[in-house]
Amino acid sequence: MAIRLLYISTPEFGVPTLRLLARDERFDLVGVVTRPDKPSGRGLRVTPPPVKSVALELGLQVLQPPSLRTPEAQAAIRALRPDVGAVAAYGQWIPAEVFDLPPKRCLNLHPSLLPRHRGAAPVPSTILAGDSEVGLSVLFVEDEMDSGDLLAQLAMPVGESDTAGSLMVKLAETGAPFFVDTLVAWVAGDIVPQPQDHAQSTWIDRMEKAAGWMDWSLPADDLARRCRAFSPWPGTYTLFERKRLLVHRAAALPILPGVTSRAEPGMVVRAGGEVAVATGDGLLRLERVQLESRRPMDIDDFVRGQRNFIGARLG
Repeated sequence: MAIRLLYISTPEFGVPTLRLLARDERFDLVGVVTRPDKPSGRGLRVTPPPVKSVALELGLQVLQPPSLRTPEAQAAIRALRPDVGAVAAYGQWIPAEVFDLPPKRCLNLHPSLLPRHRGAAPVPSTILAGDSEVGLSVLFVEDEMDSGDLLAQLAMPVGESDTAGSLMVKLAETGAPFFVDTLVAWVAGDIVPQPQDHAQSTWIDRMEKAAGWMDWSLPADDLARRCRAFSPWPGTYTLFERKRLLVHRAAALPILPGVTSRAEPGMVVRAGGEVAVATGDGLLRLERVQLESRRPMDIDDFVRGQRNFIGARLG
């Protein structure tokens, strides 16, 4: 008999798992719970979440309660009679009345190697910390976020050019079969959950747009990680001639004697043929930037059009 499964997810991260579950004959996908449609883009057009769009394409029943705390939402889920719940980046609080409802509970796919990087932005947190590995954890949903016992984990290397955006795509694709196999093994009784070591936990809250401001007093290595961690959102930015300058790609350069000693943090210099910014420790090589109201440009093209950029003080 197929496993009656309730899927709870909202963003693009949850789409590969949804597609895989929908075509897996071991599952009866009884319903999909996702966030309500909301305005987005410059025109604030009301847009459905990615998971909803795919669920409707697949002919699945979709529930979009404003909150899972209400008796009405809980009754609608109870009527689906799921054996197990699968959660992947839902983005809203799930109460015990929901996560304890299925006989086999609700399992969550979290994009970090727990107990490190609990919270709302685990992949940016992984990059900011300079971790060599990122990963996926399947755990029980509990009242305390990301604290449940672990059922399975999978590690992946973090490349030097990986951004939060590129890692999320990799994790979503790799996570789909990993999550599905874990769900099957759990329902079959083949997994013994293991408690997390809570003493080793780290936490990151939701990111604010202001987190992308480039503080040039920080070390170049730190700023380079921020460029990768905050791509695509909120992006990293500074000011050039009172206009916002987005820094899309950058990398730390070795400390060059004579250059950093003369240049204060935020000063744009040429160093060994590279366009770089002096920081609190080392130089940050600029690779791709975007001036306010302009298109993104490779740094050499940008400098050709902004002849006063070299020697400017950013921020």
